[in-house]
Amino acid sequence: MNNAQNLMELREEQITAQYAAAVGMLDGFDHTPRIAKAKEAPQVERSSGIGTRRSRFRSTTPGLVTKPTARPEGVHIIDRIEAADGDDPLTSPAQATILQGMRRALAVAHVVSDLYEEQTGLADLKRDNLAGRLAASDKVAFSEGLTASALISLFVFGNMTSYLISAQTAEAQNGVEIGEVQEVLTDNPQLALHGALWELDQDIATFATDESKLIDVIAAYCEKLMEKVALRASTAPRLEAFEGVAYRVEADDFEVDGFKPAHKARSSKLTMTFKKPNEVIGNHIAKYQAVKLSKMLMAYDFERKLNPFADLGGFIFTFMGDGMPGTGKTTLIQMMAGLISEYCKVAGYPFRFQNLSTESIDSYQGKSAQNAKAFINNVVDPNVIGFGTIDDIDQLAGKRGDRQSSAGQLEITAVLMESFAGANTVVRGNCTFGMFSNYPENVDDALRQRAGARFLVDGPKTREDYIDILHLLMGKNHDIPVGEHDLFAAQEIKKAVADSFESHSRPHEPGLMNVFDRVHSEIGKLDTIAKMGTYLKGIQQADERFTGRAIKNITDAVKVRAMDIELPDEWMEQPELFLFKEYDVKMAMLRDMMQPITIEMLIQEINRYADSEFRYADKSDEVAIENAVREMGRMEEAKKRYLEGRG
Repeated sequence: MNNAQNLMELREEQITAQYAAAVGMLDGFDHTPRIAKAKEAPQVERSSGIGTRRSRFRSTTPGLVTKPTARPEGVHIIDRIEAADGDDPLTSPAQATILQGMRRALAVAHVVSDLYEEQTGLADLKRDNLAGRLAASDKVAFSEGLTASALISLFVFGNMTSYLISAQTAEAQNGVEIGEVQEVLTDNPQLALHGALWELDQDIATFATDESKLIDVIAAYCEKLMEKVALRASTAPRLEAFEGVAYRVEADDFEVDGFKPAHKARSSKLTMTFKKPNEVIGNHIAKYQAVKLSKMLMAYDFERKLNPFADLGGFIFTFMGDGMPGTGKTTLIQMMAGLISEYCKVAGYPFRFQNLSTESIDSYQGKSAQNAKAFINNVVDPNVIGFGTIDDIDQLAGKRGDRQSSAGQLEITAVLMESFAGANTVVRGNCTFGMFSNYPENVDDALRQRAGARFLVDGPKTREDYIDILHLLMGKNHDIPVGEHDLFAAQEIKKAVADSFESHSRPHEPGLMNVFDRVHSEIGKLDTIAKMGTYLKGIQQADERFTGRAIKNITDAVKVRAMDIELPDEWMEQPELFLFKEYDVKMAMLRDMMQPITIEMLIQEINRYADSEFRYADKSDEVAIENAVREMGRMEEAKKRYLEGRG
């Protein structure tokens, strides 16, 4: 996370001073590939009378080259892009946007790499080398510095190009598969950019069969280039100076923050049917937490890039909603997305909703992981309020060790585990991820435990719930009287939630009840940290999957309960009352509303979490037993047929 003090503004005159060099690269240069092989581009037959190169304005400023210096067989990106629409002699708006974006991205890449070279002393070593006086003791530093500068140039170019054309990219890659980026050269920045532009030229010629695919090819190339360069940079030396400073281009609202992709702060267009809280019948705790989390997200501070709730330790970054089919998981998603969307509309914040579906599983090696990573990056973008959902996660993410899990499913599992609780995970409080499943016992244990909160989606439970849902689903095309019943009174969240939390003062699952009663009879009332720890150890002895991560999830849930703050609806309707206030003011307002953690809260959250784990474990064990029995039956039948065949 960048400190505002480490943000360096790139002046416009610095950028425009590099335009001539950038245009020179786009206009034409020679490059002999070292790693990649040239692709055979389809030959496009042109109409007679139309030349292969279009006339463009060329500068006549003294001292500048006014004629192309590259050989005809060299790389001409401008011509390649302008030829994407066939024989049309005019440059289209899309082509102009792409070329202007690439020129600006190359210019910024030059500026950033130059700043890095001056800051680290590499510029002095380059001058010494040019003059033939580079000391032998400096050769390693010189070589490593050039590699670092080359990686910086490549990443900034790919990052800013992708950022500037993203407004025209409806869906990155949009079905275009260009394969792996190979020509990543790190001898020096200029050669690195030549190699990148050469390979991009090859991909455009091969895959951009018409202008509609041009943007998708460039977007796909930039994403793959950034991934490969970031991977190289993770082990390359001398990059601390670059990663310790963030650079900003004010005119484009673009920031260079190490090797992290930048994203446009654009909202996603939602087409789902929204639900209001009173239209979600039952599911009281899940509904309450979803409403509260929706309001929590709105406390995010776009200048500080941090949410006071996350700062105070009471933010839900990941949660899992589980329940039987038909209990209301989809309705809960519709309610939460609708609430956040409406809040963001009032505040003028960009909102991005995205669902990771089974369509993300791909047979190509690495593509499923790439799809999952793109999903994560879109939601965690610090410039938007994000809500990511993974419906039917038991079908999407594979269970390690399960022979029925495909390679694509296991790739998605690995990406989600790393993204939700990995070494590089940063929780800013601008987004949340919800995993939903009818069969959570089929989800990998380690992935399931990365869900910081549990929403039991158990649908209607009481007589009042069933009356309410019947009336709601019947619609208005009838005149059947309601009878003696106060419609939707049972769906008032606060009272229902208080009753639900109180019910967890004792466990619900039989296996956990046994542990609770045994520990209680041995040490008495659970009223100290030591006794609570004894109870937790008892749970672990009954279920070895109850690890330290489970304790962290429980304590996080307790902190959320301590911040059981129902932000007033007025604060959402009138953003200046809270949302638009400075970060420190919002923090102080929230501190005043906090309540102390109580023994009752801690016991209830231990039981709520452990109940869910016992529920999953019982189902998972039963499934494993059924599978083992089925496998034994197959082996017996196979053995029988084998013996019959021999007889």
